[in-house]
Amino acid sequence: MRTIRRLMTFAKKYWHWIMLTVVCMLAFTVSDLLFPQVLRLIVDRCLRGHQYHLLPRYAEALLLIAVVRGFFQFGQLYLPEFVAQRTIFDIRNRLFDHIQRLSFTYHDEAETGQLISRATSDVDVLRRWLGHGLMHLLSDGLIFLGILLYFLSMNWQLALVALSCIPILIATVFKYGTKIRPLFTAVQNQRGEMTTAIQQNLMGIRVVKSFAREKHEVGKFDKQTNELLERSLDTARVSAFYSPVMDFLAAVSTAFVIWYGGIQLVRGDISLGEWLVFYAYLGMLIRPVRMMGWVVNQTQNAVASADRIFEILDTHREVHLKDGKQELAKCRGEVVFQDVSFSYGDGSRVLSGLSFKVNPGETVALVGPTGSGKSTVINLLPRFYDVTEGAILVDGVDIRSYRLESLRRQIGIVSQESFLFGDSARENIAYGRPDADLEEVIEAAKAANIHEFIDSLPDEYETRIGERGVNLSGGQKQRVAIARALLLNPPILILDDSTSSVDTETEAQIQMALLNLMESRTTFVIAQRISTVKRAHKILVLDKGRIVQMGTHEELLAQGGLYADICRLQFGEEAAGE
Repeated sequence: MRTIRRLMTFAKKYWHWIMLTVVCMLAFTVSDLLFPQVLRLIVDRCLRGHQYHLLPRYAEALLLIAVVRGFFQFGQLYLPEFVAQRTIFDIRNRLFDHIQRLSFTYHDEAETGQLISRATSDVDVLRRWLGHGLMHLLSDGLIFLGILLYFLSMNWQLALVALSCIPILIATVFKYGTKIRPLFTAVQNQRGEMTTAIQQNLMGIRVVKSFAREKHEVGKFDKQTNELLERSLDTARVSAFYSPVMDFLAAVSTAFVIWYGGIQLVRGDISLGEWLVFYAYLGMLIRPVRMMGWVVNQTQNAVASADRIFEILDTHREVHLKDGKQELAKCRGEVVFQDVSFSYGDGSRVLSGLSFKVNPGETVALVGPTGSGKSTVINLLPRFYDVTEGAILVDGVDIRSYRLESLRRQIGIVSQESFLFGDSARENIAYGRPDADLEEVIEAAKAANIHEFIDSLPDEYETRIGERGVNLSGGQKQRVAIARALLLNPPILILDDSTSSVDTETEAQIQMALLNLMESRTTFVIAQRISTVKRAHKILVLDKGRIVQMGTHEELLAQGGLYADICRLQFGEEAAGE
């Protein structure tokens, strides 16, 4: 009930539509209950009482009830769906917005397929329950209550006989609900696992084909779908067992009414019309009780889905990242690391005691073996993660004091894996500044040496470049990403191996374009080419999370040690000898 109450808080903003829905349900229930009463009058007064002149009036009454019933039935069917669609619209948007604001730590651990499953399949389960399950719960509850009151007022002895199996039927329904809920949760979780398998396969389809592992992937997917099949069959098996049990109990109640009602009819305690109405009402009473099994089924499914959605919504935005209050405006670009250490959640330490200062406009190159902590350093600056110890200052202020959005808008990033959206080239370049005009986009593209390629496309800057930029080469994607960062015009640049996938000639053109732009910006570079390293004002050599050397290219070569070894192995003998 706690989950349902929380779910209903999303729907309460549509309370006036919900009240109108209740009115329609009440009116429909009353008209539904009147129908058998008119039939009783026809049997007792017209057929047995020989008042045939009343038949046209009763026929008109039946038609009038049918018209009124149809009018309110429309409201009873449409309005719950209207409320459900609007409520799910809010939940879906709230969920997507929350996922966008979850931290890198969360996304590092979360499975993308599970998130997709919860944002699609689980949300749709809630829509079906709000639009149909809840409607049946309310309308059938009203019918049950109305018939129960009529039974007791009309013939309490026959009512007790008719209702004798109802408590057992209700207990069976709730026992069914207890058994089916964990099965539904297991089905939804397994559906998320299957979605993850599909997502990972499609993301890595080139690797799959390169290694001719199609059969292996089919086997993995078959295992996931087989798990889903088994869990779905478990759910179907429980439903199939309890469904005939509930039907049998309903049939027992009907048999009791026919038996005892027949005795009362023979004795003259009730009329034929009353007996027929009682039988008709019993069928109407059994229907909502019988439907309770379906409603419980839908409800348990919805609760399982809602719990999975609320699990995401209950995850604190930017876990461990408290948003600051200070606005970072007119950033100069001075960056200071003060005894910075960082460890992941599992306790493994990545950085230890890093201290250095970068003046505005300086370029810093990060060099070191794989796993030395280079990427972690640049991930700490925009607060993708927070430092475990120490502090990072931008313009003399701890970055934790700045608003996250304000801080990140001052930092342009070109990551090692240049992700592009399946939109136009213009939209990808202007992603950080969607209000930029075409001339500004073109200037950024020219600076990144990608303008000529885009200009040659069929629709030029309006050409869609395909999902994840699949229509572009690695070098072209990186140049588009560089143009995207340049258009943002940030005072701080982070270039994570941004020219590693381009040829020497293209890299030289990009470097020439970047030189003037980097003069007025603080730039952090993780580079794999000696040309980038040599231009840096300062080189940080990292090893096992510590700064082991710091200086210019010439100074570090003169010192020897790890930097000279890296130059010799990574950049070649000629670079090491310079």
